Amino acid sequence: MSGSQRQFDSIDRSSANERTSEGRALVVLCTYNEMTNLPRAIALLQSVAPECDVLVVDDNSPDGTGKWAAIEAGVSNRLHVLGRAKKLGLGSALRDAIGWCLERDYEFLVNLDADLSHDPAKVPKFIEMARAENVDVVIGSRYVEGGGTEGLSLFRSLLSRGLNRYAARMLSLPVRDCSGSYRCYRVANLRELDLDRLTCDGYGFLEEILVTLYREEATLREIPITYHVRQGGQSKLSWSDATGAISVIYKLRRR
Repeated sequence: MSGSQRQFDSIDRSSANERTSEGRALVVLCTYNEMTNLPRAIALLQSVAPECDVLVVDDNSPDGTGKWAAIEAGVSNRLHVLGRAKKLGLGSALRDAIGWCLERDYEFLVNLDADLSHDPAKVPKFIEMARAENVDVVIGSRYVEGGGTEGLSLFRSLLSRGLNRYAARMLSLPVRDCSGSYRCYRVANLRELDLDRLTCDGYGFLEEILVTLYREEATLREIPITYHVRQGGQSKLSWSDATGAISVIYKLRRR
């Protein structure tokens, strides 16, 4: 467990027997002020993937997202909450989620956005591809045939596509979507990582973990998804995240 994670409150209602069952998948939702979307996201996940556990990593949301999730976790063996002291960034949240996962017996970790920009109905397809094709990382891709975006401005769409092309070329990654967070990771590969060496706390973590796994010879596959602009709440993505991604990509290439 990382030093930062020890200070957090983890609500875990699963029994010892449930923790040791084989082939399980953990779905991670990182939240900050997602009360508008989280209840529906969890309900959809439970309907399409009832066999999966769900971990909500909440950064002490002022709108009560974490408190709501904690109440729900108190009556569900499939829902767990990792509450953090403050807003620390997506990369930091995902590192702590991975640490939480590695302390338990899961085969796959699936991450998607909690704001419903990613369709939870795709989760079983991610896991099915990872199992059937023995893939280590399944990437939800906006930029392969069948993928796309809905609701994005032309400028934001072009910026995203350009940054992903830049990242793929600079980092020699055989994928078209390097920055999307809808992914399924094989936990055995995550166990081989030194999480303390993954230092990006922001959105650049998505490129950082992808290139690190690829350099460790993990197999990558893309599956088409449609990214939908959020309907409720406010986006956490800022200009500093976009410009910071370029810096992260440059550092990763030098590393």
